[in-house]
Amino acid sequence: MLSKQNYTRRLLPVLLAGAAIALLAGCSTPDSRIARHRAAFDQLPAAVQQKIRAGQVDVGFTPEMVQLALGEPDRVFTRRSENGDTEVWGYQDHGPHFSIGLGVGSGGRHSSVGGGVAMSTGGYDPDEKIRVEFRDGKVAAVDSLKK
Repeated sequence: MLSKQNYTRRLLPVLLAGAAIALLAGCSTPDSRIARHRAAFDQLPAAVQQKIRAGQVDVGFTPEMVQLALGEPDRVFTRRSENGDTEVWGYQDHGPHFSIGLGVGSGGRHSSVGGGVAMSTGGYDPDEKIRVEFRDGKVAAVDSLKK
């Protein structure tokens, strides 16, 4: 029979490997999006391809080009102004976030101490890293978060 300590030692690597696999499986990168849409990507001008590979967007890009570079938006807004309606796509930072925790418990004559490391690929982040505004089917403006 495994002691609690030995069980935890054996379980921790399995949990960390599972978290790493889940993180990598959920990642959508410009390269993975390009691979899924190779024919459309290959028809774009070299300068546009270079920006998409770098995860950048520019004025004049189509929604398809933006999706290749940045993926699906986290939020879609409609902006109404005196110039008419525009669609705005918002993107959040989906980089990994790490945290460390420690817990102490007691029950009668027994007590325990535990710890853990957690990794998340997102969570609620009210600050977007980029907003892309479309007018007449093309990017009209790009707002980037200044860090």
